[in-house]
Amino acid sequence: MLPKIAIVGRPNVGKSSLFNRILGSRLSITDDKPGVTRDRIYAKSSWLSKEFYIIDTGGIEIKDAPFSVEIKAQVEVATNEADVIIFVVDCRSLVTDDDNYIAKMLYKTKKPVILAVNKVDDQKFKDNIYDFYSLGFGDPIPVSSLHGIGVGNLLDVVIEHFPKKDETKEVEGIKFSLVGRPNVGKSSLTNTLLRENRVIVSPIAGTTRDAIDSTFTYNKEKYVVIDTAGLKKRGKIYENTDKYSSIRSIDAIIRSDVVLLVLDASTGIIEQDTHIGEYIEMYNKPCIIVVNKWDLVKKESNTMQEFTEEVRKKFKYLDFAPVVFLSALQNKRVETLFPQIKLASEAYKKRISTSVLNDVITDAVAMNPPSEFNGGKAKFYYTSQVGITPPTFAFFVNDENFIHFSYKRYLENQIRKNFDFFGTPIKFEFRKRD
Repeated sequence: MLPKIAIVGRPNVGKSSLFNRILGSRLSITDDKPGVTRDRIYAKSSWLSKEFYIIDTGGIEIKDAPFSVEIKAQVEVATNEADVIIFVVDCRSLVTDDDNYIAKMLYKTKKPVILAVNKVDDQKFKDNIYDFYSLGFGDPIPVSSLHGIGVGNLLDVVIEHFPKKDETKEVEGIKFSLVGRPNVGKSSLTNTLLRENRVIVSPIAGTTRDAIDSTFTYNKEKYVVIDTAGLKKRGKIYENTDKYSSIRSIDAIIRSDVVLLVLDASTGIIEQDTHIGEYIEMYNKPCIIVVNKWDLVKKESNTMQEFTEEVRKKFKYLDFAPVVFLSALQNKRVETLFPQIKLASEAYKKRISTSVLNDVITDAVAMNPPSEFNGGKAKFYYTSQVGITPPTFAFFVNDENFIHFSYKRYLENQIRKNFDFFGTPIKFEFRKRD
């Protein structure tokens, strides 16, 4: 796992501006695709060849809640998720009561806290920096997230506090995670898979707080199941469930060999389901779409077919994922998951020999030659598999701009038709031959 940095602070001190600045053109952005940038809360970047994830705790949507509760919710995210915390303050307002409140909470985290004094671009406020020594986090680092002043110095200090790489041996077994919005039955499914109640199951949405890894054996095959956290609601806190469940879901997705996207058949597919599905696509993970609580649905002759069509419509980007209908609570069809998890895991690591692959592509191009596009016609020289997890194929051509999207789909279909890439995405790279 890469280190995680959380940006915390009271509202209007420039947290989101700093987040955006760190992901700006002056740094190496390694992941900035739809699904992450929409929420602007969790993204991947790097500094001086050190990769990391950064969490923006700003923009939490809470209504009718005391201000101190909002701050507490932000710091709690940092405490649970981050390896290093950037505490942002505003030099124009000096130390406030809210800054002191946050500082006291951060003391308890026992995690490295780097103090960033923002908005130092105006020279008349420069001496205000010294006031922030009183917060007790060492030397404040002056920055201007608006103009990029001092951001490099800030990141230099931050990466010094990254945890050392864990040299412990990786747990053996096929790792699969259960992701989905709260109350779709992830914990119930985990318990059924484990055949024991290792996870608390509750009808209240958001009972599970942290990802829980459980190792077990089924038919002499070792597995590690990761049950992702939902969101626990406290009192009158109205948080953006999509954002916070996504943070922990991403963590589990990254660590998984296979991801099970769990849907609730009784409520149907909602927008939050598709948001989580986008993260699976983003990280190029094998996927099985699990339609849980199928026992609660009134059946007709074509009910399953209609639901499958709805799944395909809403998750077009996961068209490679099989759809499984089951009831975790009644333990119906749950056992069908294991062979599919194993097949998807194997396909994710599969390699195809160059000679066999080129025979397939040569036949495919001969059978259906590419049409002229963008002022030219693509000519394919040879193809090679250049990576696994996911399987990645490089096509060497005269000009990649001559290849229409529909022809890329055709080539993918031909590869899937000839080689069993069950449940896994495959990636294409088109390279111009010198």
